[in-house]
Amino acid sequence: MKSMGNRDLLVLTKSFKMSPQELEHEVEFLHSLLYHAESMDVFCLANEIIDVNRYRIIQKPFAIWRMVRAGALKPFVFISNKN
Repeated sequence: MKSMGNRDLLVLTKSFKMSPQELEHEVEFLHSLLYHAESMDVFCLANEIIDVNRYRIIQKPFAIWRMVRAGALKPFVFISNKN
């Protein structure tokens, strides 16, 4: 599995006692789950770009990917979650 980077996780469980191995397994599972859920492909599918300057809503994943990777967005260009 690829490196996930550092992240702070707060793990809440129903059981009062959890062995260090069980906790480590749970954290590894959460890392792998979040790694796939936070990918750029998923980000581009879940968001759209609203360009107020041109009166456009951009929904094509590759166009969103290209604009986000370019760096800072121009004024009045917003990333909006589709939810």
